[in-house]
Amino acid sequence: MSVSVEALAKNRQTIDSYEDYAEQYDAIVRHVPNPREQAALKRLVAIAGTGGQILEVGSGPGYDADFLESLGVKVRRTDATQRFLELQAARGKHGELLNLITDDLGGPYDAVLALCVLIHVPREQTDQVLAKIAGSLRPGGAFLVSMRNGDGETGGKYHTVYWRRDDFAARVESAGLVLIRDDFNVGRDREEWNTFLAVRPS
Repeated sequence: MSVSVEALAKNRQTIDSYEDYAEQYDAIVRHVPNPREQAALKRLVAIAGTGGQILEVGSGPGYDADFLESLGVKVRRTDATQRFLELQAARGKHGELLNLITDDLGGPYDAVLALCVLIHVPREQTDQVLAKIAGSLRPGGAFLVSMRNGDGETGGKYHTVYWRRDDFAARVESAGLVLIRDDFNVGRDREEWNTFLAVRPS
C-alpha cells in the first residue's frame, strides 16, 4: 500500500519517542488488565476459540498478551518499538518487530488485537490499515481495537489521531468488517476512549 512521506515521518517520530519512553511506560502501565479490559479480551477469545492464533499489534510491555495466553490462545506479539520487545524478552516472552503501516501482517489469524495503537496511524492511512487488518483475519475472525474519542489530531513526539465513535465505526465497516459491540470509557487523565469489537463475515 502507498504511504506518504509525511505519514512515514509521523510514524517514525512516534516510534522513536516510544523507544525513549518504553521503560517509563512499563513502570506506569497496569501489569494485569482491569476488569473492563479483561471482559473485552475474553470476548475476543470467545470468538477466536481455544488454541486460536491472535495477532497483537503494538504489544508494548506485553501484559495483555500474558492475560490472553492465560485463556488458552496463542499470541503473536509484535511492536514497532524495539525497546518494548527487549523488555518482553527480559521476561522470557518472544516478540517480533512489526510496523502496522509498512509491513505485511501475515495470517490468516483467528483474531487481531490493537489496543491504544491505531491512535498513532495518520488519518489518511486509516482505511488502508483497517483493510490490511481485515485481510489478515480468517472468515469469522475478530478484531478488537481502542481509539481516542474526539476531533482532529496532535503533533509533537506522539502523533495522535482522534475519531468520533460513528466516524470510526464507519471506517471499520468500510473495511468489510461487521461491528458487533462498542464501549465508551474515560481513562487516565480523563482521556475518552471507544473500544470496538468487529468480525470478518464468514
